[in-house]
Amino acid sequence: MSQLTNLRLAVLIDADNVPRNSMKSIMEEIAVYGTPTIKRIYGDWTTPNLASWKPILLENAITPIQQYAYTTGKNSTDSAMIIDAMDILYTREIDGFCLISSDSDFTRLATRLREAGMKVIGIGEKKTPMPFIVACDKFIYVEIIRAAAEAEKDSDAAKGKGKGKKKPDLHPVAAEPESPAQVPDKMISLIAASVADIADEDGYAFMGELGNLLLKKQPDFDPRNYGFQKLTQLMKSLDRFEIDVRQTNSPHIKHIFLRDKQSRPE
Repeated sequence: MSQLTNLRLAVLIDADNVPRNSMKSIMEEIAVYGTPTIKRIYGDWTTPNLASWKPILLENAITPIQQYAYTTGKNSTDSAMIIDAMDILYTREIDGFCLISSDSDFTRLATRLREAGMKVIGIGEKKTPMPFIVACDKFIYVEIIRAAAEAEKDSDAAKGKGKGKKKPDLHPVAAEPESPAQVPDKMISLIAASVADIADEDGYAFMGELGNLLLKKQPDFDPRNYGFQKLTQLMKSLDRFEIDVRQTNSPHIKHIFLRDKQSRPE
């Protein structure tokens, strides 16, 4: 399975390295990529600092796995999670793993799972070391997931507050596009190089193929990192690229292509 969609996922969570107040939003994010058939979280549940996890685990149907901390200062949770991952790899019919942690100790695990043909999605905070990030097929920052959830919550609250007080605008004004200044030059150069890699003889590249290539080159690539919900929105904000929307045989399906204005074929 080449795409990160409709996957049967084993979700393994490091309780020591994930913010518990974001777990519901994280599970909703995982649902975008497939069905979590296994959901386990690892930690020493005899310690007081993990007691507040209980309602979160019940709400999201996550199974806690007990792992005692045998030695002070050593994280035995990592070993338990790695052993479980390998057991699941060889005994369960799944398509991929979702490793939720900001710990670089899972770098080798992610690499090994991909060697076995599994898709690996990593989720962690922005402090996550780069080796773990690049070992995954896709890496998503918790801060981005949290910000999206808070924005949706604020939007729902605003709608509820204004309910019954104002008729909906039948001709709403489109929101101002995000500033392209948020996208660093290094990322723009990576996008341009990727467009050149897959462009046809006219210099056009298919947007869907571009998104897949960017993930292969940089697993933590996500338009939301720069304030955009979709890759198309990000590309439209950049003057460097020309967008071509092409109609297909289906009236409801359009294909989007783009090319780099700075490298148009003669």
